[in-house]
Amino acid sequence: MFSRIIAVVGRPVRIFPALCLTAFCLSILCLTAFGPAALGRSADAGAFSGERAMAWLEYQCAIGPRHPGSPGHLELQAAIAAHADSLGLTCIPQRFTAPNPAGEGSFDYCNLVVSAGPEGGRRIWIGAHYDTRPFCDRESDPQRAALPLPGANDGASGTAILMHLAELLAADPPDIGVDLLFFDGEDGGLAGDPSGFCLGSAHMAANWDGFGSPLAGRRPRGLIVLDMVGERGVRIPMEAISLHEAPAWVEAVFERAADLGLDAFDPAPGPAVFDDHVPFLRAGIPAVDLIDFEFPQWHTNGDVPAICSPASLGQVGTLVLDLIRSPIP
Repeated sequence: MFSRIIAVVGRPVRIFPALCLTAFCLSILCLTAFGPAALGRSADAGAFSGERAMAWLEYQCAIGPRHPGSPGHLELQAAIAAHADSLGLTCIPQRFTAPNPAGEGSFDYCNLVVSAGPEGGRRIWIGAHYDTRPFCDRESDPQRAALPLPGANDGASGTAILMHLAELLAADPPDIGVDLLFFDGEDGGLAGDPSGFCLGSAHMAANWDGFGSPLAGRRPRGLIVLDMVGERGVRIPMEAISLHEAPAWVEAVFERAADLGLDAFDPAPGPAVFDDHVPFLRAGIPAVDLIDFEFPQWHTNGDVPAICSPASLGQVGTLVLDLIRSPIP
């Protein structure tokens, strides 16, 4: 997103195979010890559960900071892959290296694609970024600004919805192909320089047809990006770039929300936000960014689970699940 100001950046850390293996083992331990798995198995099929999504949100925040180069970032990568594997779903990594947009050196990034449903035919893509910001640049106190973002709403909310969707789609496979896109490197750039943001989605949009994933082949009916959708009393307008570049797709998504009686969605033009949908729009893929940018705790230490709610996650998840079960023509 555009307006971001850097405060302090730590030294970049390279990712080594041994550390990846350690993170994978830790993810299994965390899933067993205090993650949603400890709450018992989710419903085999049926309605989207805001409570289950909230458990996934809290799980991510319990891991700690998840910015690229941090142990939590690796741990969450491994947890997403382990969750997909436990459900019998395919998870394909898309790895790439890019310069640190806020300092020296570079990071190893990893997008993840979790797929359900038939391999051929119609598809829909649902995306969210799982990384978090390495600092809280909207804090006035320099010491607080230097702390990593907790990222409950800005990062964990969209990812939580994808994690629960994976459970539902594994229990009751959809009639169309569904690809859950976990984007890396969305939130580490500098204010005024959009090239430092959305690194994972930009890489995927430029290479979606060539890394051995189910994305190769036919273009999807559309992409839905989820970002900052868990805040209590969430209000999601029609994001301006989406509306300008893919009006038919945006209008169809919001019409479905109205049909379902989901009052979190406001069919009125909202602000323009540079987010993970933009690279795909530039590649000619219809995309809508579902985002509530009127978020007081944005890029502050206050972005914690307590400001999120199962009700907000439930409305967004219900819409997305319905768009999967009853696709837009």
